[in-house]
Formats: sequence, C-alpha cells, structure tokens
Amino acid sequence: MPQATSFADAMPSQLAAAAVLAALGLAVVLLLHRGRRSEAAAAVPKGGGLALPLPPAPRGLPVLGNLHQMLANRPAHRWLHRLLADAAGGVVRVRLGPVHVVAVSCPAAAREVLRGRNDAVFADRPATFAAESFSLGYLSASISPFGDQWRKMRRVLTAEVLAPATERRLRAAREGEADHLVRYVRALGRREGGAVDVRHVARHFCGNVIRRLTLGRRHFGGEAPPADGGPGRDEAEHVDALFAALNHLDAFCVSDYFPALVGLDLDGHERVVRSVMRTLGRLHDPVVEERVEEWRRLRKAGERREPADFLDVLASLDDAAGRPLLTVDEIKAQTIDIMIATVDNPSNAAEWALAEMVNRPEVMARAVAELDAAVGRGRLVSEADARGGLDYLRACIREAFRLHPYHPFNPPRVAMADAAVAGYAVPRGSHVLLSRVALGRNAAAWEDPLEFRPERHLPPAAAAGLAAGGGVSLSEPDLRFISFSTGRRGCPGLSLGTLITVTLLARLLQGFSWSLPPGVDRVELREAPASLELAEPLVLRATPRLPAHLYDEANK
Repeated sequence: MPQATSFADAMPSQLAAAAVLAALGLAVVLLLHRGRRSEAAAAVPKGGGLALPLPPAPRGLPVLGNLHQMLANRPAHRWLHRLLADAAGGVVRVRLGPVHVVAVSCPAAAREVLRGRNDAVFADRPATFAAESFSLGYLSASISPFGDQWRKMRRVLTAEVLAPATERRLRAAREGEADHLVRYVRALGRREGGAVDVRHVARHFCGNVIRRLTLGRRHFGGEAPPADGGPGRDEAEHVDALFAALNHLDAFCVSDYFPALVGLDLDGHERVVRSVMRTLGRLHDPVVEERVEEWRRLRKAGERREPADFLDVLASLDDAAGRPLLTVDEIKAQTIDIMIATVDNPSNAAEWALAEMVNRPEVMARAVAELDAAVGRGRLVSEADARGGLDYLRACIREAFRLHPYHPFNPPRVAMADAAVAGYAVPRGSHVLLSRVALGRNAAAWEDPLEFRPERHLPPAAAAGLAAGGGVSLSEPDLRFISFSTGRRGCPGLSLGTLITVTLLARLLQGFSWSLPPGVDRVELREAPASLELAEPLVLRATPRLPAHLYDEANK
C-alpha cells in the first residue's frame, strides 16, 4: 500500500509553556491597549425590558477567559463535552479571549439555532486561519463568512454544480467508481489473505468518487496507477491532505481567538494548514488551470461542449456580458471546498457501521438479506437501488451518523446580532456549536443511546419486520442528530452525499462476507484519543459472495 505524506491529525498535546505565556501576555497587552473589554456581563433584552442571562460558564480570567483551561484540557472538544454533561439546560458557554463560544447539546435548543429568525442571525461563519487558507481568502461557499461572495458561490453550487441535471449526467462516473470499489476489495482480499483495511478502502473510494466528479479523473497521472487499482502516491497524499484539512478546519486554534498571534504558530496548526495547501495546490492547480484555458479557447472560438464534471461546470459559467463568471482562484477555492466536504461522512459511517455489524451478526444478516431480496445476487447493487429503497441499510447508516459522527460539532455559526437560545442570551459575535456527539447520544431523545440499534430509525411495522418501510432519509429534520447540516448554511449536497454513502455500504455488504481475522473475538469499539474515529483502523476478512463474473465485469 503506498505510503502517503504524514499530516498531523490533531494538535500537539504539549505546548511550549514559555512561548505560550509570552505570546498570550503580548495579546493581553494589545487588547488592553486597544481598550477591548470583556463581554462577560452582556445580556440580550427580552420583551418587557427584562434581560436574559448568559449561558452557564466556568470561571475564567480577565481577557483570556477560559483559554488557559482549554489549553490544559486538550482535545478541546472532549473538554467542552464534559462541561455540557454537567450543564442542566443543554447549553454551556466558554470565553476564549474576546469570543463567547456557546455549545448546544439539546435538540430543542438546536432547533432554535437553525430555525425561524435565528437561522438568519446565525448565518455567519468565523474568520479563522484555516478557513481563510482553504478558501483562498474566503472565495468558496461552505466556509466563507456571510456576504455577497458567499451568496454568489452558494448559487453556483446549488443551481449548477449540484443541480439535479448535473447529478444525472454524472451517474456513470459514480457507478464506475462503485464497480472499481468491488474490484479493489477483491484484489486486496486475494493479496493479503482476505484481510482488508476498511478505513483505507472507504476513504479512497470517496477520494476516487470526488476526483472523478470534480476533476474527471481517478488518478492525477504523476505515475502509473497500481495494478490492483488502489491509490498511487499522489492519490494517497491527496486523501491524507483532505482529512488533515477537515481535522484542522475548526480546531480551536489559539490564534483564531487572538489574531495578533498568527505567525507564531504556537500549536503547530499553521504548519499543517500550509502543508495541506501545498499538497492540494500541487495536485489541483495544473488540472484547474489547464481546464480554464480549454474553456477560454472554446469561448474565443464561439464553441461549447457539454460539461463532463464539476470543474467543467465551474469553468463554463458566463456572466451577463458573456465573460467567465468565476475567476481562476474562485474555481480553485470551490474545488477544494467540494472535495473537503465529501470524503468524511460516507467513509466514517461505513467503517463504524461495519464495525458495529461484525459485533452484532444479526444486524449484518438483516442488512444483507434486504440486499438479496431487493437486488439479488445476479447483479451488483445500482444507484437506482440506493435511491429508492434499502431502508434497513439506510437505518444502519443513520445509526452510524447518530452514534459515531466524524466531527464532534457542526460547523460553527457566528451570531450577527444579539440573540436568545433556550432562554439564554447569545451576544453578537458569539460562536455557536451544535454538538453532534451530545445530540446523537442524548438520553432524553434516544432510548439506550449508546447501543447500535438501527431499528429505531424504521417505521414501527418495518422495525418489526412486518412490512416494507416508507423511505428512510439520512437527514434528521428534528435535529436529534446531525448528518448533513441544515438551515441557511446547510449542506446543499444531501442527495449526492446520500448516494455516495448508501452505495459504498451497499456494495461492501452485497459483494463480500465480512468476518474478524483469526484470533480476534470482536471489534473494540473505542474512539481515538483526539478524534471520534475508531482508535485503530477496522481490519476485516472479505470473502466474495457473488458469482465471479460480476467481479470480472466490474473490471471493465
């Protein structure tokens, strides 16, 4: 298996104390010199002239707030979740420098954030070093602050790139990668005695899909692809870079709360972000620039062709005067945006779902029986199957999203005005975090929340096995868990994300019987110390269960 460039998946656990204290001391002096004052006593007026209290918070220090506590309790997301566990109302606040950070674990409070007037109030994103870097100066849709540029790129994304017509046009590319997945898993099983690293397979499937959809290619072309169909060096480095970007996008970096510290790189955050951008620039930029030049020549000749991928869609758009709608940098930024947004949810859900299923054979047996009944063993499960049925398999994915999200929090929202949530004041400028972990594991919303129980997502008759379900969506409108973001800043790729996720797990379950390696009794369902991934990549034995000709046809 090719060795990829190593990116840090989490912040270093120990900081240089002297450097941190000196830099924070400098920040304190600067803040005091500029006359900034703490907002600790801020409150939002309520009807009748009354004022709401701020959410409960641990005692902090002047200017620094709770920053010193965050640094002493890495990873920060586990510290925040300990505070949430002790908060009676499902809302807690910490102050990181001048910024109030409000975390929410209650579905009712989460709905207050993303519905009604508050959805517009909380439509902004924070300005951070990573967000500015990955968006090339806030040029893309997902992570840019609220404003005209965000509106422009959001329209491009929803009306063009992710439009139903584009999705239909690229179906063959998606199904081609699903066929390639089956071939690659069989090749790994043959080569390694049946042992398959599910995390590796799932992540590279997602990488292959989004490269095909966005750039029109599986491989970057720097070297001949491996004979087994796996990733080459460039592709492995690409997927590593995308996951490093995800892990550093909203990572509680010190300089995000004290911008005067940017450049000192106290926690190693900036080094990783710059390394990611070098890798993505090296791999993406030549492809983007060549395609933009191709469309420039087509315009000059008065010609057009049907867009073959997302990059074609972006490069082909014209403004009212017939000039390119997007600059080269906007196209590069949106390309990064699309890729980062696509790889995590499907691969993480598939790995966790398989891990849970191996420990609960009756769950796996029911999912496989559903596939055999709906599709049979005479053909590979198709995208049409993934769209219209497979309710139990979808329930397994929902349960993986609920219990094992990739990200501990939804992307942060910034309050553009004073607001109220769950009876608490949320001052303007606050960062609001909806906890994917705490929402999905909330005992008030879910019975036995730590158990993997897909039946809870089925209609009652279907859960009992008495009737077919009525269609199980991977989204959760009541915000009892979060799979795809909702609201004004919600994920526009629900349809595409659903297709990729359902197809991935369906092909793995239909194509292979999965079992534990010799000498292993069960999968240890333990999270990594700094993240929510499995502590160790899931390695299982994969035995083909379909007629051999189907795997051979997938090679074509």
